[in-house]
Amino acid sequence: MSGRPRPVVVPMLFLSLGLVAALGAACRPAAEAPATSAEQAPPAWAIAIHGGAGSLSRDEPKERREALRRSLGEALTLGQVILDEGGSALDAVEKVVALLEDDPLFNAGRGAVFTSDGRITFDASIMDGRDLSAGAVGFVEGVRHPITLARRVMRRTPHVLFVGRGAEAFAKSEGLEFMPAEWFWTDRRRRQWEEWQRRQADDQAARHPAPPDDGIGFGTVGAVALDREGHLAAATSTGGITGKAWGRVGDSPIVGAGTYADDRFVAVSCTGKGERFIVHAVAHEIAARIRHDGAGLEEAVAGVLEEDLAPGDGGVIAVSPRGELVLRFTTPSMLRGAADARGRFEVELF
Repeated sequence: MSGRPRPVVVPMLFLSLGLVAALGAACRPAAEAPATSAEQAPPAWAIAIHGGAGSLSRDEPKERREALRRSLGEALTLGQVILDEGGSALDAVEKVVALLEDDPLFNAGRGAVFTSDGRITFDASIMDGRDLSAGAVGFVEGVRHPITLARRVMRRTPHVLFVGRGAEAFAKSEGLEFMPAEWFWTDRRRRQWEEWQRRQADDQAARHPAPPDDGIGFGTVGAVALDREGHLAAATSTGGITGKAWGRVGDSPIVGAGTYADDRFVAVSCTGKGERFIVHAVAHEIAARIRHDGAGLEEAVAGVLEEDLAPGDGGVIAVSPRGELVLRFTTPSMLRGAADARGRFEVELF
């Protein structure tokens, strides 16, 4: 499947709005945004996206690296168009993440990794900074767009988190699209799973079972945005890690761990070692440092990554109510992009 040309997932409308020009823009490192000076008004809108931290080797073939840049550029352009035309931050993050869920290059939706028993399951969450409403799903199978299901949970139920069969039943009641298991498979992910099985068998023979790990890091996707009305939103979606145990759920659907948004302080999406992000409540901790310690956005993100987490644990994208963007990570790579109303448009891998 991965050997075939990747299907075009961006409507021609967006291609006609300057995608080629945007992708040709200088791709400066997007580790963090320049500080906003007192003389400079904050941007009218801003957006950051990620396609996973630690998920790419510098030895990766040039063709794959270029394909990742194109896909990130397409997703960033989609968010740019929505926000520039006055769309909401919530719409922007949902649609950007849904686009990445359809892209077999990423570990979310189509192209997600295999569980220990050869299945593909999804986790996702979304949060609206206007009223702290949130929706999430975990251990879901077959749903084409888990992030859209998460938003339906937020808007159409009194609950926050649905999992497994209950989440799937709710998706069916909402008329959301399901796809057969084979639609989500890629040859690359199957090879990774088969390699994990071989290592597992070897390590069990040596009485040291191999941990779940696809060997290339973490492929979660996410987006954070500020819209023209001053509202923040965040969304995160993932297939987890290769070889994960039946029923395992990471930080992506845990509000306050992998996703958080509050109009007063920040919107955050995380990627990395899910268990570590859960126990440190990383997304909420960043907001707490801003709220209670008076930390700036960059200071809050850096403090959590460097003080609470260990090197190699992952990365964070965040946006403030003033449109400041921080994209920071402690892994060798984080697939990422940033854009705002001042003309910033950056895509970077390392």
